Amino acid sequence: SPRLLTQARPVAPHAMNLWLLAPVKPFDESKSRLATMLSRAERSELTRALLERMLHVARDSGRFAGLLVVSRDDAVLALAAASGAQAVRERCADLNAALRQACEQARSEGADAALILPADLPYLTAGDIDLVLAAAQPAVDVVLAPSQDGGTNALLLRLPLRLPLCFGPDSFRRHQQAAAAAGLAVAVCTSPTLAFDLDRPEDLEVLRAGGTGVGR
Repeated sequence: SPRLLTQARPVAPHAMNLWLLAPVKPFDESKSRLATMLSRAERSELTRALLERMLHVARDSGRFAGLLVVSRDDAVLALAAASGAQAVRERCADLNAALRQACEQARSEGADAALILPADLPYLTAGDIDLVLAAAQPAVDVVLAPSQDGGTNALLLRLPLRLPLCFGPDSFRRHQQAAAAAGLAVAVCTSPTLAFDLDRPEDLEVLRAGGTGVGR
């Protein structure tokens, strides 16, 4: 059964050739669940700011050999390139297919591990990244960090890819099942700042109030 890690030591950044992979929707199509609270332009700007922040945290953490953003949106790719990330145009509008493409690209650049993070983590810290990395012990193939609604807010895996990617509804449970079926060892880590993603109107209310929504 998965091991639950709530505290762990950081690992050295040279322990693996690790790349950050971030899939990003077109800015104009992002955060549709917030349409009752924000205009299209406001949602676009919010997603832009969240992506910039996530890339900043990842870059300053010093843990990654490379940063890669995969998207079908020219504006997203331009921002990624300006932020020092490799910008990869996705071949089809399917999240899991886009991430498989990103894994292949990172592998071709020499990566032997990838950390997949969504761009909508407003409280992400370098400590969260270290927590996930610390769970990636030699006997562990996959590290999962759940979101507060049953999704997957961080997925660290070895390359080449052996885990069927299952992003979408209930992805945390489905990733665990897919890993078990593939014979992969899983570690689970939890963090309130990593679990909080900005997706629903109530999440935006929590963000505006300056909290993380822990315990609600």
